Amino acid sequence: MIASAKMNSGTVIYFSHGGGPLPILGDPSHDKMIAFMKKLPGQFNKPDQVLVISAHWEESIPTVIGNESPPLFYDYYGFAKEAYELKYPVPGNPELASRIKKLLQKNGFSARIDTDRGFDHGLFIPLKMMYPEADIPMTQLSLIRGLAPAEHVSLGKALRPLTEENILIIGSGFSFHNLQAFAWDDIKKEDPLNEKFQNWLIDVCTGDYGETECETLLLEWSKAPYARYCHPREEHLLPLHVCFGISGKKAHVIFNDYILGKRSVAFRW
Repeated sequence: MIASAKMNSGTVIYFSHGGGPLPILGDPSHDKMIAFMKKLPGQFNKPDQVLVISAHWEESIPTVIGNESPPLFYDYYGFAKEAYELKYPVPGNPELASRIKKLLQKNGFSARIDTDRGFDHGLFIPLKMMYPEADIPMTQLSLIRGLAPAEHVSLGKALRPLTEENILIIGSGFSFHNLQAFAWDDIKKEDPLNEKFQNWLIDVCTGDYGETECETLLLEWSKAPYARYCHPREEHLLPLHVCFGISGKKAHVIFNDYILGKRSVAFRW
């Protein structure tokens, strides 16, 4: 399911990016996600720039990719040969990377620019489906080691001025990320534990909560029903915290369907 809305300036999205390269390889357990990703750009104006906060990059301090032509970082293993031959020659964005570093420093963060690292699959898998022309300058921001929720909400707040421009900001994670529980055979089984967590997440992000109350709930996410079943480690959830910090508003559900046999959601603020 996709909500339809045009954006006048920037927009902020958190979505589930699937299992490694499987969406690009046409895996049937990703059919709903593939259709969602391909249709998503039609819901808003084409951005001038893209910033991705990926679950697959953690550094001791917030780090931004400043390479003019970042290579692809095939940060997955055990897939077919073609998964390691994927191309997405999208231009980097050193100028935006520099501005992000300054915004973070202005708000009390130590930050740095990495001119060597490539884009990981949290960026190139979904963006290859969304914008196959590879003609929008992009950069990527790391998570912070230790994975403290409050740090990531604050990280987002520091970047809030970016929403005044036509920049697409993406938190690329997965609202369910228990590798042992995924249905890799694409068999959808009832999972009441996951249902309760996804419903909690929807309520928190889209309900009638003020910014402070919503922030408190997200900071205490591990107290949610079956939180640690859905996220034994929280790196795939915390891009959502950054997105909330950037926006500070109520979100809308833009995807609510199955990936790898598990219900997963996506939001737009």
